[in-house]
Amino acid sequence: MTPKNKSRLTLLLIAVLFFGSFGIALVLHYSNWQPSQTRNHGEFVKPPIALGGLSLRTLDGKEYPWQPGEGIWRVLVAPPSDCGQPCIDLLESLYRVWFSEGRHADALDVLWVGELPPGGAQFRRLVTIEPDAGLLAALPDRASVDALPVYVLDPSGYLVLRFAPGFDPSGLSKDLYRLIK
Repeated sequence: MTPKNKSRLTLLLIAVLFFGSFGIALVLHYSNWQPSQTRNHGEFVKPPIALGGLSLRTLDGKEYPWQPGEGIWRVLVAPPSDCGQPCIDLLESLYRVWFSEGRHADALDVLWVGELPPGGAQFRRLVTIEPDAGLLAALPDRASVDALPVYVLDPSGYLVLRFAPGFDPSGLSKDLYRLIK
């Protein structure tokens, strides 16, 4: 084989490897193929729901600052007002999730819509939000005493993950660790 043919063959091989993988990616994309398993524990919200444009207020009347440039992720819970013990248990779980983020805990706000249940955990990045009709209408499902979903919002205010009622808090912690780090 001449050096000229060898160079052409090498160039052809590189082009086939590049365009072949690109072609396979296109076929998978346009056939809507999804992997059977993913590493995340929450369900992706498709399409993501933009909540960052809402003007939310904390229970003490201050406007909640979205500030996407700071890289703050948010966990959102919108429980019913008469929740009782299930809300206390969920709040305790969210405290443990927040605490487990360690040095990254300050990059995570836990937004609780409405009053905190009496006797529930209090922690530094727990923010109580006034109930907002626009926010509640935008959420994929309504919470009830026996079904408390939890949502994850990215720094820009998009609702991207949903954790079904009865979720495993360690799964939420693992997902947040991968997102925040």
